[in-house]
Amino acid sequence: MSVAARLADLGIELPTVASPVAAYIPAKVHGDIVWTSGQLPFVSGALPATGKVGDGHGLVPAADAQDMARTAALNAIAAAADAVGGVDRLTGVFKVTGFVASDPTFTGQPGVINGASTVLGEIFGDAHSRSAVGVAALPLDAPVEVEVAFTFAA
Repeated sequence: MSVAARLADLGIELPTVASPVAAYIPAKVHGDIVWTSGQLPFVSGALPATGKVGDGHGLVPAADAQDMARTAALNAIAAAADAVGGVDRLTGVFKVTGFVASDPTFTGQPGVINGASTVLGEIFGDAHSRSAVGVAALPLDAPVEVEVAFTFAA
């Protein structure tokens, strides 16, 4: 089944490629890998929430951050597809790196980044290597950022 057909079956419509917030490009091709720059969870050009992830008042709940990691992964697919000439040229996920702006006591980064890994697995049906890293802050005070390396048919 093509990637486009799988997206349709899942009811997923890819977003427009997010404009870079600094001096970089959304994705770059090297050999048979397309590497995305870090993707924030933009929805229609805006972040759905800002701040640190954790438990407690004034923090972004882990479940919300997990949904944002899913959104960031969809943004990565859009960027990669744009770089290689279409979503159906993407053949799999090679590596995911997820960053979580974390309250100092929060240690649930892997669960947050599962939002990205789960949707990528649903779409591409393969396993991938991954890192889930807690950081002090992310660009624009985003709670999560995801970068993905995809394989593609050259």
